[in-house]
Amino acid sequence: MENNSTKDRLSNFLFMISQMLPPIGFFLYLKYKSQFPNKAKKALRGALIGIPVGIVMGYLLNNFIIN
Repeated sequence: MENNSTKDRLSNFLFMISQMLPPIGFFLYLKYKSQFPNKAKKALRGALIGIPVGIVMGYLLNNFIIN
């Protein structure tokens, strides 16, 4: 039983990748949603967090740092 719970955890590396590249997070969600629901939820959460962070960082870079 304990072995199943360790398989149902998304690694920190994949969580960071899903935050930096939200399409990969959505792909991981679709890949794992039936077999590993906790892993899929964490990938989706990372993708959803990455979208507004990317928008804010893009705005800050374009308006304050580059100009």
